[in-house]
Amino acid sequence: MIHSSPSSVHHTARTLWLTGLSASGKTTLANAVAQRLTDRGIVCKVLDGDELRNGLCAGLGYSREDRRENIRRAAEACRLLNSVGVVVIAALISPYREDRESARQIIGLSAFREIWIAAPLSVCEDRDPKGLYRKARSGEIRGFTGVDDPYEVPIDPYLALDTHRLGVVECVINLESIIYQE
Repeated sequence: MIHSSPSSVHHTARTLWLTGLSASGKTTLANAVAQRLTDRGIVCKVLDGDELRNGLCAGLGYSREDRRENIRRAAEACRLLNSVGVVVIAALISPYREDRESARQIIGLSAFREIWIAAPLSVCEDRDPKGLYRKARSGEIRGFTGVDDPYEVPIDPYLALDTHRLGVVECVINLESIIYQE
């Protein structure tokens, strides 16, 4: 669903690309930022990794090639939405630096903002709302990012938010401010 409201505030159509481990807080923050932007009259769209895999990216698995294609499709959707003035908050694990760089190139350097949701693995495992880490540790899930598949930490993210130390409101304020920057 694209969020919108009748009034308008000066902003720049951007993609906030939230990357981090499963259960780091990407979707929680994406939805909170979207609500705050909507309340201010800014048209925005959350692209969540789980939702994309049930639609646009259905049929893709978790192989290296499928992950690359998943990110490519998501980036193309972000680019299209940005081109018509929509702010996109993409909440995707996107574990590989090379794929995030490819997304940056597709979306465009002026619109793409890589945001590292930097919760430690131990915190993410403690949160584990879907029981995925437990399943990965027991061998039920193979190739799970952070357990038996790598997560490549961003080298120079536009912003890093440690959701273990920062509250949702503080993170949302930091994320929202990016939309108003020229």
